[in-house]
Amino acid sequence: MHHIKHHLYYVLLTIVLCDGEIRLLGDRSKDLVILDAIGVNNLGIQTQVVARRNFEETLFALGRSQPRPGGHAYVSSRVGGRIMELLAHEGEFVQTGDVVAVVESRQPGDPPPKTRLRAPISGLVVKTITHLGGPVEPNTPILEIVNLTQMYAVAKIPEEKVSLIRPTSRATIRLTAYPEQAMEGRWERFGAMANAESATLDAFFNVSDPEKRIRPEMRAEFTLLIDTRKEVMAVPREALQGDTFQPFVFVRDFELPNAFLKAPVKTGARNRTHVEIMSGLFLGDQVVTQGAYPLAFAGNGGVSLKEALDAAHGHEHNEDGSEMTAAQKTSKTMEINGNNGGASDAFTWFLGILCLIQWLLLLLKRKSRHPGQA
Repeated sequence: MHHIKHHLYYVLLTIVLCDGEIRLLGDRSKDLVILDAIGVNNLGIQTQVVARRNFEETLFALGRSQPRPGGHAYVSSRVGGRIMELLAHEGEFVQTGDVVAVVESRQPGDPPPKTRLRAPISGLVVKTITHLGGPVEPNTPILEIVNLTQMYAVAKIPEEKVSLIRPTSRATIRLTAYPEQAMEGRWERFGAMANAESATLDAFFNVSDPEKRIRPEMRAEFTLLIDTRKEVMAVPREALQGDTFQPFVFVRDFELPNAFLKAPVKTGARNRTHVEIMSGLFLGDQVVTQGAYPLAFAGNGGVSLKEALDAAHGHEHNEDGSEMTAAQKTSKTMEINGNNGGASDAFTWFLGILCLIQWLLLLLKRKSRHPGQA
């Protein structure tokens, strides 16, 4: 049955629309790449069977990390003076209640009174606003602290996509600094105003980061789950080649070893890992995933269609892969003999004499059946 499907596939490929014109694909070799075993190994060719799967429709967005309001604090003094001790510095972690600075007050005294300033929250000191000996004014920030365990990841959502975000929406978030480590984000709220220049609206996702990897203003990539559909034919994204207008995949040939057919496809929705296939493939096809890109530049792979078919079937084929007829075999034999000097002429005379003898025998046979005829 699988072979029958592929024969039908070749028939369907006979006429395709290319650059606004009808193109005939009678020559199978135009869309077939045939390699040897070494070539397959060098390109690292791997395939995956086409099947139906649950398909997650997603929305891709960019954004940055931000502190949560409750996880962002400043250290300041209620009295004026100068910094006598600075016990926490930019890039250091502090705990709630830790003494982070000592301020010598301007109030009279011998010695002048000192005030110990403590961290209001646990977190990372992200900014030191003054230095040892520096003047301190009442309510002027000295240190800035951010709690990194609970952060916001803020996605820039195009305005036309905002309606797709729901209270149950979740996001897979990857920081540019840690692209291989995915984090889950839970949608919490939208921003108050849209950005008129980019036509986007901020979407705030709550992210837990017990490892404290996130820093404020880190770039982030968001994959937002919009919907899930069942029984969708889809292939890995790395299998898809070509451009938006002429996408194609490579399918392992059904009869020739190490041969791969270039198959135009019509695509649908895409997510981070897969692309929906609307037409152009059959269930059970083996599409090339790893090695698909270099395969597109492999040319004929060094092995002709004729050579591959001859080896697979044990008899000769034409250069276009079609079966060689008896007349073509005779013509080829005569051509080969013609390359041997006078042998061609002798062979031609031999064939002529055989034809003459066959004609005379037929004539004698007719006369023996009708002796009375002249």
